[in-house]
Amino acid sequence: MTNKSIDHAFTATELTSAATDPTYAGVLSFMRRRYTKALDGVDTVVWGIPFDAATSNRPGTRFGPQAIRRASAIFDNDPQYPFSRDLFAAMPTIDYGDCRLDYGNHWDTPAFIEQEATHILSKANFLLTLGGDHFITWPLLKAHVAKHGPLALVQFDAHQDTWFDDGKRIDHGSFVGRAVREGLIDPTHSIQIGIRTHAPDDCGLRIVYGHEVEEMRAAEIAALILEHTAGKPAYLTFDIDCLDPAFAPGTGTPVAGGPSSAKILSVLQNLHPLDIRGADVVEVAPAYDHADITAIAGATLAMYMLGLRAERIAR
Repeated sequence: MTNKSIDHAFTATELTSAATDPTYAGVLSFMRRRYTKALDGVDTVVWGIPFDAATSNRPGTRFGPQAIRRASAIFDNDPQYPFSRDLFAAMPTIDYGDCRLDYGNHWDTPAFIEQEATHILSKANFLLTLGGDHFITWPLLKAHVAKHGPLALVQFDAHQDTWFDDGKRIDHGSFVGRAVREGLIDPTHSIQIGIRTHAPDDCGLRIVYGHEVEEMRAAEIAALILEHTAGKPAYLTFDIDCLDPAFAPGTGTPVAGGPSSAKILSVLQNLHPLDIRGADVVEVAPAYDHADITAIAGATLAMYMLGLRAERIAR
């Protein structure tokens, strides 16, 4: 027992150290990363935004960050498949906790998110955000674009999220259209994967519909993403409802006919050349989940995003 740790999220002395907490015990930060607001010496930050006031159907994604963190305990800090490495050995990573929001004043929420994300990105190189509904991606994009310039958007989703709004609405179905109009993303190099609904406007993005995903191999989907983004700096956003409800029932607006978690994880595995400048996993709503199926999928997707980051640093 002398080499075992407990509550690694608080007791860790180094940001690159591995945890040995039992999967069933200990403080549940994301992958047992140290909980801290200190950003000195940090490369990568995991952060939660427990917000769901923009949902158009079933609410509950405010509990998403908690659920994803809890599910991430299954990653017991062995070398993570399929990356065959300790993800954090050369990538100092912390769990920054959650964004503090005023539940009674949603109009200030975008500014709160943007300001705190901007602060994090002033010190850290990479921010992985756990949502929360998909509205949060709009202020996150604003913070990332302030640092990196306009980005290519790589969006895994069942919905286009291009519905028009007046620029003031708090709506998870319009952030893409707003981001295009504000010049945050480059639509000619942005792509949406898994779309299984229609919206009035595609805003110039390339769409890979659900039936096309079904017919394509994972490597083909990844190659299409890499070709379309053309080496541009990219922001990766993953709405958990991209997956079929069989693999992600715990979400607010599930749409049948989606891909399996195995197929989409294989797509991500093939995206190591993508220049990802930031990422998020959104729309996990644990109240509708079963046996943590959706939370496990969300945590695994987030781990893969960190794996892609670790691979890029290793190169």
